[in-house]
Amino acid sequence: MARLLADRPTDTLTIGDMARQLGHSHGAVRNAALTLVRRGEADQSGSGQPEFRANAKTAAAARTAVISPPGTHAPRAQPATARTATPAAATPRQTGPIRRTGGQLYHPRELADLPDVEALNRLRDADVPVLLYGPPGTGKTSLVEAAFPDLLTVAGDGDTEVSDLIGGYTQADSGGYVFQYGPLVTAMTEGRALLIDDATLISPKVLAALYPAMDGRRQIQVKAHKGETIKAEPGFYVVAGHNPGVHGAVLTEALSSRFSVQIQIGTDYDLALALRIDARVVRVARHLAHQVELGELGWAPQLRELLSYQKTEAVLGTKAALANLVGIAPMEDRDAVADAVTKAVGIKKIAPLTLGKQLPSSATRQPPSTSSAHRGRSR
Repeated sequence: MARLLADRPTDTLTIGDMARQLGHSHGAVRNAALTLVRRGEADQSGSGQPEFRANAKTAAAARTAVISPPGTHAPRAQPATARTATPAAATPRQTGPIRRTGGQLYHPRELADLPDVEALNRLRDADVPVLLYGPPGTGKTSLVEAAFPDLLTVAGDGDTEVSDLIGGYTQADSGGYVFQYGPLVTAMTEGRALLIDDATLISPKVLAALYPAMDGRRQIQVKAHKGETIKAEPGFYVVAGHNPGVHGAVLTEALSSRFSVQIQIGTDYDLALALRIDARVVRVARHLAHQVELGELGWAPQLRELLSYQKTEAVLGTKAALANLVGIAPMEDRDAVADAVTKAVGIKKIAPLTLGKQLPSSATRQPPSTSSAHRGRSR
C-alpha cells in the first residue's frame, strides 16, 4: 500500500483505485490505508468517499515491513474451498472507540466473539449482506458508519422511488437535462458500501431494483438511461437497517432472503453508564425496556434518547430533562414512563415539558421608587 502511494506522490487514490491495482480485497485495502493514516504515513481527504495520497513519511514506510497492532485490520476473505477456519475467540480484540466520518466516537460491541466492526468487515470481504434490526436509536447506523468509512446511505421511507436509488434526469445549468446517477450506481462503480436505512419502509417494487446487484449477477440495468448496464466493482456491499416497531415497516420474504445474516441491535445500557448518563435514568430505561420485552409496554428510551437527556440536562437542568424524557414518549406509554421516572428520582409529579405563563415584559417591570430605595437604605 505504501509503495503504491509513494510511487504516485502527486495522485489521490480512492480505496477502489488501490484495490484494483493491488489485487487485494476492498476491506483489506481500506484498513491498510487507514492504518497508514493513523501512523501519519499517508494523508486522507474527502468528506464522502475517502481519498489517500503520499506524504513525507510514505516512502520510508514503503521500505519498512511493519506488523500492525492486533485488531487494526480485517483479514482478507479467502475462497470458500480454501478457507482455513480460525476460532473467532482467538482473534485479538479491538476495544477502543472509533471515530466516524462525522467526528463522533463509536464504541465497539461484541458480535460472535469479535468486535462488531471487525465482524462486519469480515462479512463484507466474504460478500455476505447484513440486515441490522432493532428499535430506532440503538446505534445501527453508527455501527455501519464506524465499520465502513466509504459508506453511502439511502434514507428510506414510503416516498422513496427507484430514481432515489439508481438516479434520474435533472436540469443542467445550460437548460438541458442530464442523467445523474444515484447512490446505488455510485456504490457499485466505486466499490463502496451502501446502507439502505429503514429499508422496510420502502416499497417492495422499489427495492426490487436493488436485488440484481446483490445476487450472483452483481449488475443492474438502468432502463431510464439508454438501458445501460452497471456492473458492481469489487468492494461493493449492501447492508440494511430495519426498525420492527415503526408503523409501516414490513420485512418481506423477498427482502429478508437477500440478507444471509440478520443481527439484532439493542441499547447498551452499560455503555450509557460509562458515558456518565444519570444512573437513575439508565435504571428507568432498563426497567422500561424489560416491560417492552414482556409486551407490557411499547416504548423505552434507547441510547439516542439517553444521550439527548444528558445534553438537555446540561443546558436546562435535571427537572426539565426529565420532563422532556416523559414528553417524547408515545402518548399511549407516557403515563407508564412518567410513573417510572417519578419513582426513580423521588419527584412527586413529572409532566411533559410545557410552556408556562407569560413572563412580564421589560416595559412592565417597574424599578423601585426613590422613597422605597431610601427607606431600604435607612434600615
